[in-house]
Amino acid sequence: MKVVIAPDSFKESMTAMQAAKSIEQGFKQVYEDNLTSELIPMADGGEGTTRSMVDALQGTMYEETVTGPNGQKVTAAYAMLGDQKTAMIEMAEASGLALVPKEERNPLSATTFGTGELMKAALDKGAEKIILGIGGSATNDGGAGMFQALGGKLLDENGRELPVGGEPLLRLNRIEHATLDQRLLNTEIVTACDVNNPLTGENGASFIYGPQKGADHEMVKTLDKALYRYAEVIFDNLDIDVNNLPGAGAAGGLGAGLKAFLGAGLEPGIDIVLKETGFYEKVQDADLVITGEGKIDKQTVFGKTPIGVAKAVPATSDTSVIALCGQLGEGYEAVFSHGITAAFSIVPGPLSVETAMENGHVYIEQLARNIAAIWKAGN
Repeated sequence: MKVVIAPDSFKESMTAMQAAKSIEQGFKQVYEDNLTSELIPMADGGEGTTRSMVDALQGTMYEETVTGPNGQKVTAAYAMLGDQKTAMIEMAEASGLALVPKEERNPLSATTFGTGELMKAALDKGAEKIILGIGGSATNDGGAGMFQALGGKLLDENGRELPVGGEPLLRLNRIEHATLDQRLLNTEIVTACDVNNPLTGENGASFIYGPQKGADHEMVKTLDKALYRYAEVIFDNLDIDVNNLPGAGAAGGLGAGLKAFLGAGLEPGIDIVLKETGFYEKVQDADLVITGEGKIDKQTVFGKTPIGVAKAVPATSDTSVIALCGQLGEGYEAVFSHGITAAFSIVPGPLSVETAMENGHVYIEQLARNIAAIWKAGN
């Protein structure tokens, strides 16, 4: 019996690796020594991706003091993966919305400078490839701060460097790209991006995501104009059209900056994790795949981890995919049309959320044991 165990984290209850180990223990109760298991902790590029990648690839976590979204100093984590040449960074660690109290959020001045500092720290550690997850930002500066932290210069019509933030981009006149950290010329940048918003307009970064970052209607219009100016100057100076690029509006326009300044590819986060962890090779001869995350509902089919895992299983194989979760939400049955054979909640009965969170590892092991027993009986 070979089972590939590839869950996402169960937030506030279990990391992806903790969930995977508990599932494995459940299967071992039934199959004992007749079990081959591959534990591949998963993530979709958002919160928890770094931890999952470290666990899957025997990486090392590091911490760095960097500039937060409002200019404050924050402690941010990043990782060097097992080959010690690939860095994994979540921009939210340095430039995330969670770092700014609600009453202090101001996307006019919020900066991605700290994200650039984290990337520089990874280069100092010898990174030749950087995987950057760009969800959860507090910023709307198009990645300008990141560019500035890495040595790039954004100048006004008088040749003066712009201050950090989104609003100053209204005065952008010229970009100096040659001053960028030269190590980036030999560094592959891969961006985990799960939205397709353009940079500007009614579906762009400012209008869609600005309000949750503290922008009122007037601020949204100002920020949209600033990013439009930013795109114009990028096109004039670098001959790259980022304005309508799908994903350019991700993370307050950071997607645009990564593409324009660093030539980064924009890929769905789950696809990056599947590739980096060797999932495609490990699943080839699997009898069963177990995946899951905290909640499965009608939204799961739109690029969430369980669906990404299911789609990565060869269509020509007889491998079944079972999804486990804390809660089966409304419309969860939609996953059955996307490669998932069955879905179960790990919760054994009515109980408080606190109890469920605290005992998640127990419940998921118990359910895994029962799934293993049914599977064995059926085969």
